[in-house]
Amino acid sequence: MLVLSPAFCSCVRRRVIIFPMKPRIAIPVPNSDPEYSTRALPDYLNSITAAGGVPVLIDLHLSNVEAAQLAKYCDGILLPGSPADVDPQKYNEHRNPRTAAPDPARDNIDELLLQDAHNMRKPILTICYGTQSLNVWRNGTLVQHIESSVQHSRTPGAPRTEVIEHPAQIEPGSALASLTGDATIIVNSSHHQSVAIPGDALRVVARSPQDSVIEAVEGATAGHWVLGVQWHPERTFDKNEVSRRIFEQLIAESRAFHRALALRSPDFENVRMNQ
Repeated sequence: MLVLSPAFCSCVRRRVIIFPMKPRIAIPVPNSDPEYSTRALPDYLNSITAAGGVPVLIDLHLSNVEAAQLAKYCDGILLPGSPADVDPQKYNEHRNPRTAAPDPARDNIDELLLQDAHNMRKPILTICYGTQSLNVWRNGTLVQHIESSVQHSRTPGAPRTEVIEHPAQIEPGSALASLTGDATIIVNSSHHQSVAIPGDALRVVARSPQDSVIEAVEGATAGHWVLGVQWHPERTFDKNEVSRRIFEQLIAESRAFHRALALRSPDFENVRMNQ
C-alpha cells in the first residue's frame, strides 16, 4: 500500500498546476426568451467542451452577487449571440426603427462578466451580438442596420435552415490571421448590426471586402487576449477548422491565465476546487 506523507500532499495541493485542469468558461444564457436560448445554447456548450473547456452557464436571473461569485472562479468568458440589439442610448444614438428591443437582463450579465474579465485580464471571445455588446461596453458605436448589397442575415420569413455566407478579409499580422491561416475566409452570417466605431483598445481585424462591414475586432492591449467575431463559429465547429481553432485558442488562453493565477496565488486552486 502506497502511503503519501503529509509534506508531499501539501506540496501537491500548492502545486496542482502540474495536473492541468480544464479551464472554466463563463457563458451567459443567450437571451431572456427560453425558446431561443434552448435552441441556441447547445452549439456553444458543445464547442467549449469539445475544445477542452468546461462551460459555466450564467443564468440571466441571478443576482449580481451570485453571478459575480460564479464568474470569479472562471478562467475566460464567451459572450454568445442573441436576437436582441444593444440599446442605442448606450452609445448616444436615437433608435433606428429596425433596431430590435434590448434585453436588459442579458446586458447586465454581459457587463458584469466584461468588467471581471477586464479587471483580471481573462481571455474573452465574443460572437455576433456578444461582439456588439463588447464594443459598446468599450465605448464604441454600432451600425444599427446594415444597408448593403451583400446579404448579412437570413431573408425575412426564410426557414432557420437557410445559411448565408460571404467572404471576410483578415488583417495580415493580426492574432486572428494566425488562426485563419488565409487572408480571406468564408464565414456564415446572421446579423443586421455591426461595429461602427471600434471601442477602446479594440482594433478591426476583418471586414467584408465588398462593403467594408466590420466582421471581427481584437484586443490591442498586450497580455490580454480578446477576440470578437460577427459570424458564428459554434455552428460550424464540427466541420470547419478555423471555427475549431477559435474555440481552441480561447481554451488555450484560458488555461494559461489559470496557470499564471495559480502561480501568483498558491491557495487559488484549493478555493476553486471547493466551488
